[in-house]
Amino acid sequence: MTFKELSLTRFSARKFTPEAVSPADLNYIMDCVRLAPSACNRQPWLFLILSSEEAKERIRQCYARDWFATAPLYVLCMKSTAEGWVRPADNKSHADIDLGIAVEHLCLAAADRGLGSCWVCNYDPDAVARLFPRQGYEAVAIVPIGHIAPDCPHAEKHRKTPDSITETL
Repeated sequence: MTFKELSLTRFSARKFTPEAVSPADLNYIMDCVRLAPSACNRQPWLFLILSSEEAKERIRQCYARDWFATAPLYVLCMKSTAEGWVRPADNKSHADIDLGIAVEHLCLAAADRGLGSCWVCNYDPDAVARLFPRQGYEAVAIVPIGHIAPDCPHAEKHRKTPDSITETL
């Protein structure tokens, strides 16, 4: 599969089967995540793999949606609040950007294995901080991963044309 085919295949899956994500698939996905680039190679991230029933129940309290509860596995994606590279000109931390690159590696690697995923950012951040405290880290996204249910809603992708998002100087 080409990168473009993979990009076209990947979508925000919002319904999963109960089948577990295999250890081999999870290892592949997380190996791809660790290869993501980051500013000055700081790798300012932490990924909590939420696979136990207790951990899944806790994360479901942070985003109470029926479809979200169908996932057999979640990855809580966290950025370091101290390790990200900071641009000297304006003190902008690139930890969010670095984590975003790594999370997209996660989603594309899942798609490469025939699995579904979905970025979730509209969760209760206070609940996540309370239920999954990690000193020096802040949650940025939750990514449910699993086998896509046959009746999973799948909207057609509508994307802007290359000409509408580029400018040649």
